[in-house]
Amino acid sequence: MDYSPRLQPARLIKRYKRFLADVITADGEELTLHCPNTGAMTGCATPGDTVWYSTSNNNKRKYPHTWELTETQQGDWICINTLRANTLVHEALLANQIPELSGYSTVKREVRYGSENSRIDLLLKAPAKINCYIEVKSVTLLQQGCGYFPDTVTLRGQKHLRELQYVVANGQRAVLFFAVLHSAITQVSPARHIDQRYAELFVQAQRQGVEILCYGAYISPNGIIWGHRLPLFNNVTTTS
Repeated sequence: MDYSPRLQPARLIKRYKRFLADVITADGEELTLHCPNTGAMTGCATPGDTVWYSTSNNNKRKYPHTWELTETQQGDWICINTLRANTLVHEALLANQIPELSGYSTVKREVRYGSENSRIDLLLKAPAKINCYIEVKSVTLLQQGCGYFPDTVTLRGQKHLRELQYVVANGQRAVLFFAVLHSAITQVSPARHIDQRYAELFVQAQRQGVEILCYGAYISPNGIIWGHRLPLFNNVTTTS
């Protein structure tokens, strides 16, 4: 995925009201950016970090600039725009860059499914193959060298894990895809210390046959490309 035109840098002053952030550009101009991330963004929004932002040509937008990347003061790169994760995985599937998900002829996005009125991020189909339902999650929380999901309690994420189990129970293939969009993350784990119920449902989903894939990426102001598969570090137990 390429950024065109190229992203522009600024220094982060603060993020607030979840969807807004104030920055200072290299020219000393203060701007308010749209922040397309509903999570806690722990470690991704430290004042003084370098923010890389895109600019829309839609003159109806109140905030035409969008926060895309963070370059931390430690030199790490993070894609904070959670909408990019689905686009990246979709592009990778079309380019046949994910071996575990190859062999499908059709890729559909945002298809209704499940028993709780959900939409699956990506649905793969092919003649003589069972359908493959893929739920994509962006991983940006880094703690003690490990990447964690979620970074805040997520009822929506819990629902998705139930829905993926429903898919498997009905004879289809279900995949939880962790798109790791933080350059310093080398392994991924469900964040039991943040959302215990999510972690318990994660283990249940694995036991029911939901597949877990974790892939890293190379991030720069020019674009994002897929890296290699990352290990899952699962130290979660459940009594359910």
